[in-house]
Amino acid sequence: MAETVPVRCPACRREHRYTAPAYPCVCGAPVAPRLDHDGSATPVSHRDWQDDWVTVRCGSCGRRGEWPRPEVGCACGVVLRVAVVKERGTTGLAAADDGSGTAASRGPEAGKEGTAADQDDQQGSARRPDQPGRPRDAAAVAATAPAARPPFLSITIRTARDAVTATALYLRWLGYRGVRRADQRPPSGIGLAARGVVAQVDPAVRPATLRDVECLWLTAMTESADCLYFSLSGYADDARARADALGVPLFVLDLTGTPRPVNAPAETLAATGAG
Repeated sequence: MAETVPVRCPACRREHRYTAPAYPCVCGAPVAPRLDHDGSATPVSHRDWQDDWVTVRCGSCGRRGEWPRPEVGCACGVVLRVAVVKERGTTGLAAADDGSGTAASRGPEAGKEGTAADQDDQQGSARRPDQPGRPRDAAAVAATAPAARPPFLSITIRTARDAVTATALYLRWLGYRGVRRADQRPPSGIGLAARGVVAQVDPAVRPATLRDVECLWLTAMTESADCLYFSLSGYADDARARADALGVPLFVLDLTGTPRPVNAPAETLAATGAG
């Protein structure tokens, strides 16, 4: 049963009823952060990557994952960060407390607070050549992918609407659910959104610019989501370099409607899917 807590805005004193969303763990079980009934919501004054994510343990398989930190948008314009219960033995980048990132700064001593299962996981990770956080090329990721997906069935692109339709089909093929038009309209192109991701489709005849990529990334940050860019005409060199630095997957749509990855994050996503 979904957990619901009252959240009071400190600016206007309005009270909201907030229910934590559940996200799918890789084992298939729903995962949601535990809300702190005694904690107070704090206004979000600026965005920080560590503060926007929280480490949550799956109750079914015990796997830890980074998920968007719960937030509520008040009618007065204030965005509130909902308090969550700190997970025991959390050693990830985002601690499930006040989002201050102190768990990442405690160093090796933090690992001693975990359970025996946690320490076994950490020792097993140390023995494996591909440790979490170490970049792997697309070929290595594809070789370890659990199961092959059916081939992507594309549609021919004749209009801008066809480009949007092809992108929506590709997002579903990657494993994203609930694909829809994005609530926020991007400065250029058409925006799509799904659970945990925002995507931009650019049917223009010019290459996508550095500003286009940065605007998409900033939009994704405000929604605590991943982002993908799809362009019919490719990307400027500085846009590709910036996307590589930010980890934004870039795809080019050919006229057959098949997205082609053009950077390493896109190749990895195409090989593994949304997971």
